[in-house]
Amino acid sequence: MKTINTIYVNGAFVKPHGTEVFDLINPADNQLIGKVTLGNETDADAAIAAAKAAFKTFSQTSKEERIAYLQQLHDAVKSREAEFIEVMVKEYGGTLHFCTMSVQNALSGFTSAIEVLKTFEFQKMVGKSKVMLQPLGVVGIITPWNASNGFICSKLAMTIASGSTAVIKPSEMSAQQTQLLLECFHEAGLPNGVFNVVNGRGDVVGATIVNHRDVAKISFTGSTAVGKFIARNAVDTMKRVTLELGGKSPNILLDDANMDDAIPMAVSAAYMNSGQACIAGTRLLVPESRLEEVKELLIETVEQVKVGNPASTDTVVGPMVSQKQYERVQKYIELGLEEGAELLIGGPGKPEGLEAGNFVKPTVFVNVNNNMRIAREEIFGPVLSVITYKTEEEAIEIANDTDYGLQAYVNSANVLRAKKVASQIVAGRVLINGLYHDPMAPFGGFKQSGIGREMGVYGLEEYVEPKTILV
Repeated sequence: MKTINTIYVNGAFVKPHGTEVFDLINPADNQLIGKVTLGNETDADAAIAAAKAAFKTFSQTSKEERIAYLQQLHDAVKSREAEFIEVMVKEYGGTLHFCTMSVQNALSGFTSAIEVLKTFEFQKMVGKSKVMLQPLGVVGIITPWNASNGFICSKLAMTIASGSTAVIKPSEMSAQQTQLLLECFHEAGLPNGVFNVVNGRGDVVGATIVNHRDVAKISFTGSTAVGKFIARNAVDTMKRVTLELGGKSPNILLDDANMDDAIPMAVSAAYMNSGQACIAGTRLLVPESRLEEVKELLIETVEQVKVGNPASTDTVVGPMVSQKQYERVQKYIELGLEEGAELLIGGPGKPEGLEAGNFVKPTVFVNVNNNMRIAREEIFGPVLSVITYKTEEEAIEIANDTDYGLQAYVNSANVLRAKKVASQIVAGRVLINGLYHDPMAPFGGFKQSGIGREMGVYGLEEYVEPKTILV
């Protein structure tokens, strides 16, 4: 069992003033694997003060210096890549495939920031005026448990690229992953105070960061409910905010789609990260005329989805991160039955032989209408809702009839047709005929899926403020 009893402030591992101890549980068997002492308001204040002091000099560094720092961070994390995968599988319960990909995404946070920084212009002539894009100051970074290291690395990379400094509050449920990350960051040798990390609860450490007058920006990834809380409180000090929130992503299978290819992809999109993904394609929109074909293919595909030990190479769906999350998903499965949806496969309870962990049966509902709660609310588990449509126009209308707008998917034999449909979908990203990721392209949501963008040039622009100088 691993005990974590330090936080990271001003370039050093220090004992927190907080005394609350949080248990770390392996979600695959619900066994205790560690404990972490959580920081409190005093610890958050100290971290913010260190970041504020460091900003005075770090904001004056050159692009070349920041690129060097980003490379040092990348190399330090890369050197312990296998350890990151191992601890993520054990602490979070992510599948080996997902955790391997997640570590690669964490590394790409640094490399993509370097590429953006190389050509980014911090000074421009606009009209007759000189415009300087200046770093904001102290950035509060608040991250969730479903891909903790990736979010920390990408947000910190952009903070450093801009010349700002950071105070990070990761999920306390990811403390072992965070500890390993901190060891790497410490070895990278950045100036003291440039980044500071305080394990703690959202309503304690997170709230202190959000409300603090010396924090200039909040970059948050998590639930829409918490994002709204942050936005409401940040306005008191006029903080800039980037909020990457929930999703209920539609996946439109057009009537000319090759279902033999589209259905396995749709299942992968729905069950990615065991369904614990804001971009999961959990609403599958299919032509009414092809429903029976789709149902047969879904049963055939989902029956092959292996649920179990996340460390196995062939596992597709691992456990939910906690007992609380397992119970949440179960409530939605029961709700789907109560609402009158037809259970195609899966359903309530745990798969046979996996009763010790937080495992959910991969579930598919058909005959779902878009007014049902299972079609409108983010479940965050391996639950797919199939909705039929009659015309292409109706498919687009259903896809956009949601409070969310983070990501969407379109499948068609005709790419030009798919692009035309994609252009009408209200979402920050639309993927055509596959599952892709581009770390240089902007990522973020419309509507209640968030405010602002991350990654690439658009991401860096969120961390700077234009200042006009007229002579």
